[in-house]
Parts: sequence; structure tokens; C-alpha cells
Amino acid sequence: MKRRTLGGTGMSVSEFALGTMMLGAMGNTDHDESVRMIHTALDAGINFVDTADVYSRGESEEIVGKALKGRRDDVVLATKFALPMGPDANDRGGSPRWVVRAVEDSLRRLGTDHIDLYQMHRPDPDTDIDETLSALSDLVRSGKVRAIGSSLFPPAQIVEAQGTAERRGHHRFRTEQPPYSILLRGIESGTLPTAQRYGMGVLTFGPLSSGWLSGRADPTAGTRGAGLGAKLFDLSKPGNRAKLDVVEQLTKLAAEAGLPLTHLATAFVRAHPAVTSVLIGPRRPEQLADLLAGADVELTDDVLDRIDEIVPPGTDINPDDIYFTWPALADKRLRRR
Repeated sequence: MKRRTLGGTGMSVSEFALGTMMLGAMGNTDHDESVRMIHTALDAGINFVDTADVYSRGESEEIVGKALKGRRDDVVLATKFALPMGPDANDRGGSPRWVVRAVEDSLRRLGTDHIDLYQMHRPDPDTDIDETLSALSDLVRSGKVRAIGSSLFPPAQIVEAQGTAERRGHHRFRTEQPPYSILLRGIESGTLPTAQRYGMGVLTFGPLSSGWLSGRADPTAGTRGAGLGAKLFDLSKPGNRAKLDVVEQLTKLAAEAGLPLTHLATAFVRAHPAVTSVLIGPRRPEQLADLLAGADVELTDDVLDRIDEIVPPGTDINPDDIYFTWPALADKRLRRR
């Protein structure tokens, strides 16, 4: 599998990274099978594994820790912090208090003495980014963390974090992790150019757009029926009906190109020059096998142009699929004083 350098970190990572959100209670509850899936990915040439403390409340990190015993030095290991890990308001965010506790918990669950890439899972509007970067810099200096990154930071917050790090002498975010797929191209207009400007590596997730680009005859069938799943696949919503129409067009294009839709989808994301590595997040071994089979697929300019005709650059087919909304927009109390 081909590799690229992760931003300015000097770390060489595979073009596919293994995302483990679906390993544990949130997806595959069979630990032995999950460990075998991680080993299959490593044997196929993936050397970049990404998890988070919040995935199945730490269970995913524990599974990754089991899988990496005896192979830890061969893997670039990434995890994340900041999303709620408990009911208390202090069990989340970017405060130095939580950063120190969260990293110790992750190190214990992962069974390692260091994390190669420690990412802030979401911006924290309640904590000065100077405080967060200071705490993260201490972790880098202590050797517990090799590099730090952000996830789902809008362009303005990326710029703020980079500027704060430069002014205050902190280690800076070396990577950004946004969602990116053919159906969700909004980051092409802001996040990706901003990351390129600062020399950041980009680790994207969701290339199959939560299963819409999985190649199923009916992409809404067999999906999660409640919570986020209901929102993502409810065909009473105009945005989801629009996605269904686009998927039909992309399915025809993939067939004409002689490719499974999953391979068209992942190759499209890999083709963007700002993208370092694409997270694939299978729940079952057969899903992993299918995705790995498309690791070397490259799309021609003609196919990429056809995709642009179906989904223009910078377009989010359904804006409701964007994973993060600033509290100032979501909470009306912050707009009406």
C-alpha cells in the first residue's frame, strides 16, 4: 500500500488508515473478530490506526491495545479526546485538567507508553485554545504524545489555533480530521485549502457517507433505525432524497468505469492533493476485504470530471450531514439575550 508523509511530522503513513469507531459496543462486539480485522489491515499494509476515547466509552481503545501487542512499533497510533466521557461537565473538552486525565486513560486502555497522534475531537468554545495547546505541548515534551492534531475544526478555528501556537511558542496542530466524501464536499472550499496553507496532514473520515456509497441496491435499507441513523436515512427529508438521486447517478458511473461504488468513493477522496490518508471504518470482515481491494484504484481525469458534474466541487448534498454545529448556532439562548 502506498504511503504519504503526515504533514510536517515526518511520519510515513498508509493512504488508507483503519478507523475503529465500529469496533466495540457501537458496532462489532466480538473482540476476537475485531482484533483479527485489525491484524488483516496491518498485514495488507495499513500502518495507521485511529481510534478515540469516546468510541464505545473506551472499548475501542482497549480492542486496539489488544491487537497491537507485539506490533506497536510498526504502527502510527492515533486517538482523540474532548467529547463527553461522563455526565460531569469536566469530563470533556479542552481544559488542561481534562487533557491530562484523558491522555492517561487512553494510554492505559491502549496499553502503550505513547500516542503518535493525539487529536482534539471537537473545538471547545468554553476553553481558550491557548490553554489547550499549552497542555498538549507539555504532553509532547514529556514524550507521552509525538504530535497533536485537530478534528472538525472550521477554517477560522484552524487559523486561530495556528496563530496562537506561533505567538505563544506552543506545539501546533499538525493534522486535521474532517468528514469528506463525494456527497459531502464542502471542506474543499475552506478546510482543505487552509490545512494546505499551514502544511497540515489531513486524515479524512466517512468516504462512504455512512453507507450511502456502500453499493447496496437500496442504501437506506438495513441502516440504523434510530438516533443519527434515522436522521441520515429518513427519505421524508429533501436532503436525503437528493442524496438518493446522486447515488443512483454515481452507481451508473461506477459501473461504466468498471468499479464497485465503494472503490469509486474511496479513490475520489484519495485523489485530492490535500488528503494524506483516508479512514476506512468497517464493522465486519467482508467490508474490510472489499475496501482493501480498492486500495490501489486511481480515477482518470474523465471520471473525476464526471463526478464534478454530478456533485459540483465544494457542495454538500445534504447540509444536515455536517457533524458539528457551533453552540452559537445550535442554542438560541446564545443568540437572544
